[in-house]
Amino acid sequence: MIAFVSGPVAAVAPDTAVIEVGGVGMAVQCTPATLSGLRVGQPARLATSLVVREDSLTLYGFADDDERQVFELLQTASGVGPRLAQAMLAVHSPDALRLAVSTGDEKALTAVPGIGKKGAQRLLLELKDRLGEPLGSIVPGARSAAAPGWSDQLHTALVGLGYATREADEAVAAVTPRAEETVAAGGTPQVAQLLRAALQTLNRTR
Repeated sequence: MIAFVSGPVAAVAPDTAVIEVGGVGMAVQCTPATLSGLRVGQPARLATSLVVREDSLTLYGFADDDERQVFELLQTASGVGPRLAQAMLAVHSPDALRLAVSTGDEKALTAVPGIGKKGAQRLLLELKDRLGEPLGSIVPGARSAAAPGWSDQLHTALVGLGYATREADEAVAAVTPRAEETVAAGGTPQVAQLLRAALQTLNRTR
């Protein structure tokens, strides 16, 4: 198992970072929150989990060991693969997930794309004795309650991809109505989806 990768950031894409390790570029799948903290050319250390399939080897990266541990524990539940586990961590921090499961917060889980009402109920039952209690004192809610808001994460990610601050400002403004519609409907803006939309607007203006 590859427990972590450490080295300069060679590239950052909407859902992937490339870390140079001993002259080799390691592609690592990361959440938008993790990617927003990376800068091309700057050193980084990501906790990792290697997912082995018959036709692929995929490395998932995390800001810390706790996030990686929760990622792996989530996959012990039926129907949860690495992509859904990563989606859950893109919406909620590890402690927010622990709180949601320990308090039976079905709404928090259905905020994750791909999890419906029945799926949330099943996950609450299966994960209750696996994730444990929150490690710190947190405010109930999505990751945005503990981390920068979606607009800050999106702006940081765009700048990390090499866009100028002005371009990032314009792209964030362009997708803001879409994010506000999601909030008005009681949902949580998904930074990964907004990033793709923002990149489309930037490509059209270039």
